[in-house]
Amino acid sequence: MPTVVIFGASGDLTSRKLIPALYELARKKRLPPNTRIVGSARSKFTHEEFRKSLTESTAKFAGKEFEREVWDAFVPNIYYHSGDIGTADDYQALKKLLDEIEGPPPHTRIYYLSTSPKLYETAINFLGSSGLADEAGGSRRIVIEKPFGTDLPSAMHLNEVVHKVFTERQVYRIDHYLGKETVQNLLVLRFANAIFEPLWNRHYINHVQITAAEEVLVGRRAGYYDTAGVMRDMFQNHLLQLMMISAMEAPLKFEADAVRNEKVKVLQAIRPMTPEQIAVQTIRGQYKDYHKEEGVPAGSQTATFAAVKLYVDNWRWQGVPFYLRSGKGMSCRTTQIVIQFRQAPHMMFGKNYADLDDANQLVIQIQPAEGVQLHFLTKVPDAGMNLRMTDLEFRFDKTFNGVLPEAYERLLLDALQGDPSLFARADEVEGCWSIIDPILAAWKERNQPELALYEPGLWGPTCAVEWMERQGRRWFDTCPVLS
Repeated sequence: MPTVVIFGASGDLTSRKLIPALYELARKKRLPPNTRIVGSARSKFTHEEFRKSLTESTAKFAGKEFEREVWDAFVPNIYYHSGDIGTADDYQALKKLLDEIEGPPPHTRIYYLSTSPKLYETAINFLGSSGLADEAGGSRRIVIEKPFGTDLPSAMHLNEVVHKVFTERQVYRIDHYLGKETVQNLLVLRFANAIFEPLWNRHYINHVQITAAEEVLVGRRAGYYDTAGVMRDMFQNHLLQLMMISAMEAPLKFEADAVRNEKVKVLQAIRPMTPEQIAVQTIRGQYKDYHKEEGVPAGSQTATFAAVKLYVDNWRWQGVPFYLRSGKGMSCRTTQIVIQFRQAPHMMFGKNYADLDDANQLVIQIQPAEGVQLHFLTKVPDAGMNLRMTDLEFRFDKTFNGVLPEAYERLLLDALQGDPSLFARADEVEGCWSIIDPILAAWKERNQPELALYEPGLWGPTCAVEWMERQGRRWFDTCPVLS
């Protein structure tokens, strides 16, 4: 019987995501029977007070899926431990509580670090010194939220700290994007369908766009965001993970090490850029009045928008640019991968179809609605040989009944089952930082490219549009094609 121990349990992530996800697994009868959940934080709660608080928040966030009978059977297995993550004695008190509620070993324990990243090292060291990481009493795993480091040296240091206490097979570095159905379906789309894989290469694909647009402004997150910026917040984890899955070779089997080996090969094949190349192959922007956000220092040069062109130097992708783009204050909220195919080699219908808009596109929408849309040319009825772009689309919510699961449901279940396929490995994290760090260093040292301002509600600065047009390409600036 497993136990999930959540450090930082009084925080927003626990009430908004983690407990509702575990409840949903229980409602669907996927949670292992008698799974225990122990929340740990400095706040003073009794078990009953903690359960009452979570009853209210889970009813709110689960919405129509909240079933009181299921919750009443689930909630008695939730416990609370009041303790300071930086105090050794509190880990001994936690150990005593776990021994009381678990009974004789062996038991699987999952330690979930839902705390400030600056406390990760402290928590990991105390888990080791207190004996809580000892596997003599059963399997022990640790789930670590992003960000995993702030640059390559800090990520390498954190990996060293983790590996002194846990082996790599015990470590689950979580990126909730990888728990989304469409991201997982991308593997199926590519490797289970003979119609796509033969086209998935430099011979048929002109370029790939990966966009994660956010409509919201920084708001109350300015204290964190101004030190992170868009590159650390979105590129190092989410966008590079989507790029790896889009570009990877087929693994021998769907197994954690095989999948992650192929992802790492993509990172290793990404062409390094010199500072001079970074100046022309990246765009950075900031929405107007960002400096007026509470907590942002005057004159801040933090980028809230960025676009980066990367090349993967291997047989499949040689010469095919991957455009990664993300920003705050954009036209809408959407995350999508656009596979832009090449134009037909010869058009015989009396019009010069040289515009990429008339070439086929495969749009894989990650959020808000999840699905796939294929754009292709058709003849307009009763209008001579006039052609028009039309589409075929697949939507999860229309094809499959029911509400799509939250990403945390899938990821927590995988952690409980000991499947790390959808979690980042140490070399993945370090490989991502090795790509992002030179860009950030060049921006800081050379101030190139210049920080371009843009109005909130647009698709970023106008120079990003002009940058693409100079390359004979165009951004797929379409608010969710599936809504």
